[in-house]
Amino acid sequence: MADHSSFRRHPHPFSVDLVRWLPTFGSTGRLLAAAVHDPAASSSHIHLLSVSDPSTPLTSLPLPSRATALRCSPSVLAAATTSGSLHLLPSSFDTDSAVSVPSGALFHVGPVRGLDCGGGTGGEEWVTAGEDGRVHVVAGGGDGRVVARRVWEGKGMVGYQAARWASPAEFATGGAGCGVQWWDRRKGDAVVVQCKGIWGHGIVTGMVHSIDIHPSRKHICVVGGSSGTIFAWDLRWPQQPIPLSGVGLDGTAQPVCESEVWEVLFDNYTQSSDIISSASTRILPVMMCSEDGILAVVEQDERPLELLVEPCAINSFDIDPHNPSDVVCALEWESIGVLARGRDTMADE
Repeated sequence: MADHSSFRRHPHPFSVDLVRWLPTFGSTGRLLAAAVHDPAASSSHIHLLSVSDPSTPLTSLPLPSRATALRCSPSVLAAATTSGSLHLLPSSFDTDSAVSVPSGALFHVGPVRGLDCGGGTGGEEWVTAGEDGRVHVVAGGGDGRVVARRVWEGKGMVGYQAARWASPAEFATGGAGCGVQWWDRRKGDAVVVQCKGIWGHGIVTGMVHSIDIHPSRKHICVVGGSSGTIFAWDLRWPQQPIPLSGVGLDGTAQPVCESEVWEVLFDNYTQSSDIISSASTRILPVMMCSEDGILAVVEQDERPLELLVEPCAINSFDIDPHNPSDVVCALEWESIGVLARGRDTMADE
């Protein structure tokens, strides 16, 4: 367990759904972006916050509906919504320069759960995947416009919850009952490999909530989903997913929780128990957050390391890319938490 003196809770006047570190620094120091919702006013916003005082927004961008996904690139902050729209805001947080892709027949009709930024040949491109079964790639079209190109039309037969770029040509998606798919744009925007995942030997219906891909190992995905399930998928052995945590796995992985795993990220701060080489098959440490209030690091064949155990859901978290010892998380009980890890706080008790 992390030393609680290293963890600070900052009350917030609204529900905090998602939170991200921003890659830029402002006059007030390190900055955060948070997707918040005010149920009393039925309003939703993206707030720019200082990590020194994340309870008071420096500025905000209104959204037409509640945010379902929030991602940052070096130049853009992007948010997707329950109504199916996408909003792109410059990292300078100049709200007058924000552009959007509206929901509707030409984009998404319903929540966009999967959102990520990748570097295409012409600059940044965003992939979106929705509960409507549609997948789009969004890029600049000139004159400050953005253009969404449909990659896949699921016609409601599938629903997507997560998307992640691996390279300018490849990305992964996951969702309801359809495991994880690997797409390759060089092969006609097609799914080239699919993984059915690990869901308690068929006892539990699987839902993928989050996917991460390590930048130095683009052939390995880590996946978080239903019933505490976390597994890694290595494209070199696509039919043999590696359980990291879960229920009903015959003791091959220790469950860190039994609820929904909302997010997973490779944790560059935690040192693996083994020396890792680029050719190693061992999965690097992964951080997760869950519906039952657990923030933990899981590692292949190791006991999970709990960093936080909260009395409410941890909706979202992010690891500071500039200082991976620092983690920010969105707590269901209307607060933002900041965890500062140290070597002493990472030791097992």
